[in-house]
Amino acid sequence: MLNNHKKDLQTENISSEHLQWLKKIKQRQMMIHITRFAILLAFIVLWEVAGTLKIIDPFIASQPSRIWKTLVTLHQDGSLYIHTLITTYETIIGFVLGTLLGTGVAMLMWWSNFLTKVLDPYLVVLNSLPKTALGPIIIVWVGAGQPAIIVMALFISFVVTILGVLSGFLEVDEDKIKLLKTFGATKWQVLTKVILPASVPTIISAVKINVGLSWVGVIVGEFLVSKAGLGYLIVYGGQVFKLDLVMTSVIILAVIAALMYQGVAWVDKRLLTECLQP
Repeated sequence: MLNNHKKDLQTENISSEHLQWLKKIKQRQMMIHITRFAILLAFIVLWEVAGTLKIIDPFIASQPSRIWKTLVTLHQDGSLYIHTLITTYETIIGFVLGTLLGTGVAMLMWWSNFLTKVLDPYLVVLNSLPKTALGPIIIVWVGAGQPAIIVMALFISFVVTILGVLSGFLEVDEDKIKLLKTFGATKWQVLTKVILPASVPTIISAVKINVGLSWVGVIVGEFLVSKAGLGYLIVYGGQVFKLDLVMTSVIILAVIAALMYQGVAWVDKRLLTECLQP
């Protein structure tokens, strides 16, 4: 009852101009969603029509109807879910490990300026190095199997996380740090009370980047050694010229990666809302 009364008071305090502004915002958001859907629908229709009229070669470029048939076939034999779950599992493990380990190393480097000076050139070299070139080496070290794929995903996101999070740590307002030190705060208290809270947006940004990088690492690993997964389906489809299978696997990857990114964005929004609450 008390919460409803508060909501009624808040509604009464909102001016008619503010209500009109909120209405325009909602209408604009609705138009954005409608336009997005219209573009996607138009693309699918044009793709289907172009393939039917032979404007494009459906064998090479496929078309939505052929992709749908392939999707139904994969659903009926159960391979759709097996390959999708395997790739998703590998991606989530590599993503979580890369984010946690990268953030942990960034915290250690912030803690020790000496360690930062020592590791900085190596991190720069590793970041500029094409990670896929290390694929065969990782396979030899870890073995040709799922662990190698997970390590590949971890390694690709690991270095980027370190550099991104450490940069956020170093950009925190020095005056806040000095203020805590003036009151006798320990380095651990500075880290937990100032550095980490102030760096939440940076960490979230690194996590969003890691979503895509983890998928890249897993797919590259599956290209090299996997016997199952969406990357395996893409390679197999290319080898036997089943390009419908390749396009179907790519679309499934795009959908799952988008859902994973939206999940991270939702967590980001929830954290931001909690931080803004009094």
